Amino acid sequence: MAGKFVLPELGEGVEKGDIVSISVSAGDVVEPGQSVMELETDKATVDIPFEESGKITEILVSVGDSVDIGAPLFSYEASSGDEGEGEPAEEEEEKAEQSEESKKTEKKKELERDKEPEEPGKMDAAKEDDKEEKGTESRDGGHIPAGPAVRRVAREKNVDLSSVEGSGKRGRITVEDVEAFASGKEKGERPGAASPAAVSLPDFSKFGEVTREPFSNVRRATARHLSLSWNTAPHVTQHSLVNVTELEAWRNRNARAVEKAGGKLTVTAIIVKVVAQALRRFQNINASIDMEREEVILRHYVNIGIAVDTPRGLLVPVMRDVDKKSITEIAVEIGEVSGRARNGKTGLDELSGGCFTVTNLGGIGGHFFTPILNHPEAAILGVSRSRIEPVYQDGEFVAAEILPLSLSYDHRVIDGADAARFVKWISDALENPMSILL
Repeated sequence: MAGKFVLPELGEGVEKGDIVSISVSAGDVVEPGQSVMELETDKATVDIPFEESGKITEILVSVGDSVDIGAPLFSYEASSGDEGEGEPAEEEEEKAEQSEESKKTEKKKELERDKEPEEPGKMDAAKEDDKEEKGTESRDGGHIPAGPAVRRVAREKNVDLSSVEGSGKRGRITVEDVEAFASGKEKGERPGAASPAAVSLPDFSKFGEVTREPFSNVRRATARHLSLSWNTAPHVTQHSLVNVTELEAWRNRNARAVEKAGGKLTVTAIIVKVVAQALRRFQNINASIDMEREEVILRHYVNIGIAVDTPRGLLVPVMRDVDKKSITEIAVEIGEVSGRARNGKTGLDELSGGCFTVTNLGGIGGHFFTPILNHPEAAILGVSRSRIEPVYQDGEFVAAEILPLSLSYDHRVIDGADAARFVKWISDALENPMSILL
């Protein structure tokens, strides 16, 4: 039976991607689960598996193409279960046509039900399903370009999609667009897209040679996401200097044991463990704020994101249940998730569900910086390069290794005093490494 393989749903908020590579050609026979191409989304590069067995008859896309969810990727002839025992292709096609006609008839019935007056106190399952599709048509009856995940967020935030300006390709509405629109309504501002406001720029070519490079998917997502974070949450940054002289000695003593387990005992691994313990003690830091309901959401789990500098841009893979893991386990996992991120192999499920983010620029340099929140998290910890500085101790100046920390937090949900206590607890734990268990 002939058919077309379309780009399947890849996860919440993912509506399109760019084709990085195609691993099959016309005439190839493919099996269920076999990867046929790599797709770069705004979150990760993912393998697209074929869902059944069959023979490729025509490739409908090329490397570099941007394709939407549901777009046809190639044509194929499906393999029959048993040689000579399958139904003729004509009968299969007839069944498919009948099935399509049945769907159209059912859709027509659903639309007719929408026009019928609703009986008081009665709403059956069909009407509940109709409610799921609310907001897919504009006031003038035209189709609104928005996927299921976007429509769900719009319903949750009571946003009329016909009023939202889409920032995606061909005006497609994204989750960030809906969140920015809802945020604008809360502040009494004119709602708009999540992307930064367009600002007229001078013609730079008048002053010299220039080159324009289009956004990559990751850069586009980063720009929108950080603009949303910056415009939504009032940021405050708490800085601290930590004496990690004893910690460095402790780290060097225990590095070999962690290496035997397949990891590297870095300062980041230790900080992640300390932060996980701190989030258990300061639950108001492990939170998000819901302005629509005027509620603070307190999480009872600890998932920590690690900011990774990759050739494609900044990615933040999330490590789950970090509070239940040893420093050795964390060190091994950081190496694994960082490697997948740099090689473009991060799974979409690894980029969601974070409670808190740690970003370490110490390997590059700098003394302090003010990291931007990773929406909808309420705090992020920035780590800079440590340096040897004189410290007055026991009546004299001694050389000590000092590590700068910078905690940015959402002042709507975290008060300054709570942030200071949180940073002090982390600083005390790092200055007393004997309190940390491998």
